[in-house]
Amino acid sequence: MDKKTVIEQTEKYYLPVFGRYQMVMDHGQGCRVYDNEGNEYIDAFAGIAVNSLGYNHPVLVKAIADQAAKIMHCSNLYYTEIQAKALRLVAEATGMDRIFFANCGAEANEGAMKLARKYGVSKSPTKYKIVSAQESFHGRTFDTLAATGHDYYHVGYGPLSPGHVLVDYADIDALEAVMDEDVCAVLLEPIQGEGGVHVPSDEYLQKVRALCDKYDALLIFDEVQTGVARTGKWFGYMLSGVKPDVLTFAKGIGGGFPVAGFAVPERLAHVFKPGDHGGTFGGNPLACAAVYATLATIKSENLVDKVAEKGAYFIGELQKLQAKYPAIVKEVRGKGLILGMELTCEGRPVVEHCLADKVIVNCTAGTVIRIVPPLIINKEEIDMVVAALDRALAAL
Repeated sequence: MDKKTVIEQTEKYYLPVFGRYQMVMDHGQGCRVYDNEGNEYIDAFAGIAVNSLGYNHPVLVKAIADQAAKIMHCSNLYYTEIQAKALRLVAEATGMDRIFFANCGAEANEGAMKLARKYGVSKSPTKYKIVSAQESFHGRTFDTLAATGHDYYHVGYGPLSPGHVLVDYADIDALEAVMDEDVCAVLLEPIQGEGGVHVPSDEYLQKVRALCDKYDALLIFDEVQTGVARTGKWFGYMLSGVKPDVLTFAKGIGGGFPVAGFAVPERLAHVFKPGDHGGTFGGNPLACAAVYATLATIKSENLVDKVAEKGAYFIGELQKLQAKYPAIVKEVRGKGLILGMELTCEGRPVVEHCLADKVIVNCTAGTVIRIVPPLIINKEEIDMVVAALDRALAAL
């Protein structure tokens, strides 16, 4: 179908919940993606930090194709070899002992909070409160919505799920003020993604850990966006050394295939009993093949260290733009390849200018240009992204 037909047919049948650009994506290779009119773009957004290995990575494509030819779905009432292999790699990467596989980040966070509630009420019937942060994003299910600190997402869905408390991010006094024996969990992103790529201090996270220990509350890190080498570490918590009790993952762990989950240490392995939690498609063979191929490739290609190196270069180049446009660029922040450039004006015109320049970036929180490219991006492509941003800022 031509571009016009694709867009018209999609708009006719799809629920109107997305504000889409007038582009029809067709295929990709590496960090380049192509629309159905043959235009080539450098993708510095990676499907919202999903396409870890870029597009059409031969190892990932072969793993999924081979598994599809063998068995695509199998109930979790039975075992599969590929799930066993994937579980081992996830345990090694997360530094945790037990894994649950789900389908998306919201589902992973929902499961983590469900486990925390079960843990809390086993101690006391009133120990069910979950504390999360303003400007956070944890998903769009009813419980993850209540934990998400954006009023915009709440409008029209009240009353929200009870038992949730929101405090300012990176404000230890605000957290301490609401902590008590009725808190079963604190849910945080080690770096806020949707909220504008906010990086807290190590000291803050260490004090959060201490408060959770004091009140026997589980510390849950939502690593949906910061996990899988994105920060230059296997998972974001490793930057600070503050280990959570529960870690959630999604996005990049399947390299583009929908898969998610959460991980816990052995001491929490039996909070859930058989039948307490589950899912039809979580941990299916296709998903596990994608997980195994993605993690094995990141390891074999030493992408964790390479992301740290490329991220340091990238942020340095963005800081040069900040120095060049001090009236427009307020701050550059981030770790590895999750980067944010906060502007003093709306960011959408910059995104649109870059798109016309055949470079894909994103705007979040209204004024923050978010950059989360495939982990395989090279220096030449980084320079091309920075040059497009330079031209976009000059045009404002």
